[in-house]
Amino acid sequence: MSQKPTRQDIDVDYLADQLSELLAIPSPTGYTDNIVRHVCCELDRFGLEYELTRRGAIRARLQGNRPAGARAFVSHLDTLGAQVAGIRPNGRLELVPIGTWSARFAEGARAEVFTEKGTYRGTILPPKASGHTFGDDVDQAPIGWPHVELRLDALAQHPEHVERLGVTIGDIVAIDPQPEFLGNGFIVSRHLDNKAGVAVMLAALKTMAEGPMPPVDIYWLFTIAEEVGQGAAAILLPDIASMVAVDNGTTAPGQNSSEFGVTIAMADQTGPFDYHLTRKMTKLCEINDIRYQKDVFRYYRSDSASAIEAGADVRTALVTFGVDASHGYERIHMHALRSLAELLTAYALSDVGIPRDENAMASLRGFTHQPLAPADQELTVETRVIPEVAPKRGR
Repeated sequence: MSQKPTRQDIDVDYLADQLSELLAIPSPTGYTDNIVRHVCCELDRFGLEYELTRRGAIRARLQGNRPAGARAFVSHLDTLGAQVAGIRPNGRLELVPIGTWSARFAEGARAEVFTEKGTYRGTILPPKASGHTFGDDVDQAPIGWPHVELRLDALAQHPEHVERLGVTIGDIVAIDPQPEFLGNGFIVSRHLDNKAGVAVMLAALKTMAEGPMPPVDIYWLFTIAEEVGQGAAAILLPDIASMVAVDNGTTAPGQNSSEFGVTIAMADQTGPFDYHLTRKMTKLCEINDIRYQKDVFRYYRSDSASAIEAGADVRTALVTFGVDASHGYERIHMHALRSLAELLTAYALSDVGIPRDENAMASLRGFTHQPLAPADQELTVETRVIPEVAPKRGR
């Protein structure tokens, strides 16, 4: 690998502005047309060619010196949400989740219901929501989707009222993000997974569109159903040899992720990521002075998992921004978003390390190696060594 730094400067103001605009567009899985249009408008601004699948996944191409052995970045536009599952006798709406998230984080949320007649506002509450009426029963209520309901801000006291409003079973419900951008760099909001990843990709793309030509074509993929497990299964091309997913890392006890720098995933619940591509990510962080840490996610899958499970022969890696309280009321820091965008530019402009990957099938010639030799060990019984903890690299 070339030892020359290749990262480019990132327009952090643009990154923050895009994140704010993306968060303002409701996009639970199944209701993503509007956010697809927003991203396409940004691609038009950059003069990038792109195409959409029937349902709206986006594949944009930044031309490189050659098309074969292309690289790709992928993030998803869809978020968690809910659907109307029933109408209760009191006119409140039963809900089922879109994606995997706990009803614990739904209680108290403001929400919007999309119907054929228009949208309605409402609040998700437990059935026993008034302490003045139910006393201690409020604190003893069970947690779960059967134990919450959506109160519409409309005349909806009986199922007949709800029917007249045009609210029906299956209508999609978007949860308000309620974002806060703090002066110290922290960002608190719902749906940072993965609106922040999309903003990172757009910020990196803005820099790349104005910068030097990469060695191979770079595809920028935006998917619309990752939260329900479909991800990048139908968006890849045969020319794409490697794909880097951009998503959130889970900052929590027992994890090594951080809200600062880049967190590089070594594996998720579907298994290890590509050995060579993942290690290239870590080397690029070191060469380009980008702070990073590595982690393993046991209860997590990303866009890359669906592509591999669909049979795509593509090297995959996952690079993330650390999120506290993922799939809840999330918190991240701008340092991680900037670092991640810098890493994308560094990878896009880096030398091609495995030329053989230009071909879907080839001979053994040029195939990769993985180390097997025993490690050198200098420590002996007579040596007294007090190891020092090395400081984390990067700014």
